[in-house]
Amino acid sequence: MPYLAPREPGQPDAWNAETVARGRRGSQRVVHAGEVSAPARVAELLGLAEGEDVVVRRRVMYLEGEPCELTDTYYPTSIARGTRLAGTAKIPGGAISLLAELGHVGTRAREEVTARMPDTEARDMLRLGRDEPVLLLQRVTLDREGRPIQADLMTMPAHRQRLRYEIEIG
Repeated sequence: MPYLAPREPGQPDAWNAETVARGRRGSQRVVHAGEVSAPARVAELLGLAEGEDVVVRRRVMYLEGEPCELTDTYYPTSIARGTRLAGTAKIPGGAISLLAELGHVGTRAREEVTARMPDTEARDMLRLGRDEPVLLLQRVTLDREGRPIQADLMTMPAHRQRLRYEIEIG
């Protein structure tokens, strides 16, 4: 839930806040940001045509200095073109807070989690052995009108993860 809500001014992004609350050290590195052609899966999540331009932020997340997640976050260019979302600099309060500043607030998210063996690039970046599977978490965040504002594709070493969900009904 904290990953879907904008932060108050001056608060750290959700990843850093959560790791500090658990007495751990988390960090992230943006390895690429800018416009790309939407892969089929991303186009479907964002309700766009395959190959249509989107803005992507590709990050490696670290816990205690060890890579623990690869996250590619995609935004429609109508939302992100020319904003800090299209750059590699750290965004104070995180991207969700910037989206809110830009007038795009997520009110609903859909996630899907699957498992598989990693490709060579993911295995190398996450420092995994050949027999270690990964979890793939796919999330789309929608605004009040049901329009997709963000799509995340995350790859995580299965043995280093614990997924926890809090779902409010009613």
